[in-house]
Amino acid sequence: MNAARSRTRLAVVTSVAAGSVLLLSGTAFAHVTVQPEGAAAKGGYAVVDFKVPNERDSAKTVKLEVNFPADHPLASVMPQPVPGWTVQVTKSPLPKPLTVHGKQINEAVTKVTWSGGTIEPGQFQKFPLSIGSLPSDTDQLVFKALQTYDNNEVVRWIDEAKKGAPEPANPAPTLTLTAAAAGGDDDDAAPAAASATGTKTEASASSDTDTTARILGVVGIVVGIAGVAFGVFAGRRRSA
Repeated sequence: MNAARSRTRLAVVTSVAAGSVLLLSGTAFAHVTVQPEGAAAKGGYAVVDFKVPNERDSAKTVKLEVNFPADHPLASVMPQPVPGWTVQVTKSPLPKPLTVHGKQINEAVTKVTWSGGTIEPGQFQKFPLSIGSLPSDTDQLVFKALQTYDNNEVVRWIDEAKKGAPEPANPAPTLTLTAAAAGGDDDDAAPAAASATGTKTEASASSDTDTTARILGVVGIVVGIAGVAFGVFAGRRRSA
């Protein structure tokens, strides 16, 4: 009986633990987040996705506002069209002009707003942006976001996480930047990478062709030798 009670207690503890993990996981993944498609290297350009889940059971998400960091302004922000949604890019004058690729920039994007579409309960939507050039003097960019529902509720994802402290209830989407790409900007690196890939592919195809030719040549020699041997053997039998 003690063994049965122990098994029962173990099953209850396991179920509670599993439920807690699922609950915490659901909470963690319910935030508005930003993730790069690939790497977001300092000094380069990146495509990032703002992922917006609908956390309500009886309301639809109808608007997303993303505010850009004023301490690290971005001169280039281009949205990718999202079916059913209208996007508005807001620019503001810079207190100090930026120099990008030798060109002076006097204004930068301060906010991007998506509206007109809906995110149903239990669903999520990605909003892609191409941004750059990314700053070289920081390890992350914090984007404060506002999520609006069709019942006029506004969730403010604006709390910045502090090192050593628990995650805030409504954390702001944070983009982690990686080390600068070696050999220059990402714009220059991409064509070079594509060229290198093409060269490797051509070299591989040429190598495969040479290997196939060698194999066929060896097979032909072996077949020829076998044919000569068979002919000699047949002639000897007829002579006998």
